[in-house]
Amino acid sequence: MTTVRRSRVRALLGAIVLVVVLIVAACSGAASSPGSSSSAPPSPAGPPHEIGGRATAGPVCPVERIPPDPSCAARPVAGAVIVIQDASGREAARTTTDADGRYLVYVPAGDYVVVGQPVKGLMGTPQPQPVTTGAGTTVADLSYDTGIR
Repeated sequence: MTTVRRSRVRALLGAIVLVVVLIVAACSGAASSPGSSSSAPPSPAGPPHEIGGRATAGPVCPVERIPPDPSCAARPVAGAVIVIQDASGREAARTTTDADGRYLVYVPAGDYVVVGQPVKGLMGTPQPQPVTTGAGTTVADLSYDTGIR
């Protein structure tokens, strides 16, 4: 084998090793989908706490009946942007609801306000939900208005 050929083989092997290392590094990161996270980011303020809930829109029927008609239950709001603000009003986290309207974020312990952003086709925004994180998941469900009366 000639010296030039050996150099080419070494360069090719080096490139292959680099590609494999990059693929392994990319695959080892935590995969996540909208509205969820598989691992909590590290925090200097102690272990992370969860804030989660569900965004729904209603009413979906013009007349509500007693007993309630299950087909008139509020529907999940997929793709809604949810912003978590800290006590000073700064954005601490942001996420998007999944197909079932659910979301989950990790934050340091503290007081927060959960704010649903406007969603096309729905009226206004849900009432902001003040929360204080604690053990387990702190739940803050959000209700969007469909405009049906």
